[in-house]
Amino acid sequence: MRPARALIDLGALRHNYRLARRLGGGRALAVVKADAYGHGAAACARALEGEADGFAVAAIEEALELREAGITAPVLLLEGFFEAAELELIDRHRLWTVVQAPWQLEAIERFRPSAPLRAWVKLDSGMHRLGLSPDGFADAWKRLRAMPHVDGLVAMTHFARADELECGRTAEQAAVFERVVAALGERPVVSLANSAAILGWPALAEPPLPPAGEGRGEGRGEGPQPHEGRTWARPGLMLYGATPFPAPHAQADQLRPVMTIESRLIAIRDLPAGEPVGYGARFVTPMPMRIGVVAMGYADGYPQFAPDGAPVSIDGRPGRLAGRVSMDMLTVDLSGHPEATVGTPVQLWGDHLPATELARHCGTSAYELLCGVKRVARSWRDS
Repeated sequence: MRPARALIDLGALRHNYRLARRLGGGRALAVVKADAYGHGAAACARALEGEADGFAVAAIEEALELREAGITAPVLLLEGFFEAAELELIDRHRLWTVVQAPWQLEAIERFRPSAPLRAWVKLDSGMHRLGLSPDGFADAWKRLRAMPHVDGLVAMTHFARADELECGRTAEQAAVFERVVAALGERPVVSLANSAAILGWPALAEPPLPPAGEGRGEGRGEGPQPHEGRTWARPGLMLYGATPFPAPHAQADQLRPVMTIESRLIAIRDLPAGEPVGYGARFVTPMPMRIGVVAMGYADGYPQFAPDGAPVSIDGRPGRLAGRVSMDMLTVDLSGHPEATVGTPVQLWGDHLPATELARHCGTSAYELLCGVKRVARSWRDS
């Protein structure tokens, strides 16, 4: 069997969810869209169902996959429904839906569910992707509030630049949200914080919950807490152990990587100086070198244009890429690894090499690396 594989640590997943929930200070929906960022949505949801307050997905197909896997916890459709006919499925499977466009509001007004629908009303506070305008939000909220077949309203928004800790845009969006919500004439349940906001903008969340076993009244900080007890966090990337920030960060450094991508050396070449390696002769040996061939390529989700020198971990020690990545293979410099043989393990990212570090070398993001994994065998374990 080809040795390329993805190892998914469900214990690390639960650790990261608990951190998100504690820092968020309230309830947290585990975001498992895009097959749980490549980690396997059904397996991850089963691992979290005993403690997660609910789950969030992009579309109804992903929600139905969770229901078919036996997940009974709340599931929120982050983009809402794409056509009115989906409301029948939302009702049948007791899903929660975002309302982000006037036509969705009108469809809900006409629909008669068997039980009240749970709706999250999304404000476009400045990202300008999805959401109701600040001028139209209050009217939509009041119309939904007046519908006897709608219940459990939550006011939500999404931040465009929360991963940029020195940028003022997040505070500007938060101010728009606060102004619009204040005009509702009530104190609604709210949801603002994605992973970057949970980790990097604690003032936008409730005060952190104390660790298990400690009193809720201790260590909660000072200052006004406008949304105490009425907040839903939406952790996504951080659930899977990747930081949204380019530099070390006290909270993000507590995360544990969930996915490890590994393979093995399948061939070794001893080459003299001046020999080209791989397609296009991008890498030429500057001296006599040992070159290892790894069963991993861009068809598995490894970045095709990863540069020479991109980090790998060879039998637990630092190594580097040497030569262009092929569809099924890549080549590494074994100069500092005289003990390496055919069969030696090579980690492409995981507990020895953070996905964020590889992404930085490749000019991409940890999001793309994790979501792009394919073809490799996946296995799940508890740590």
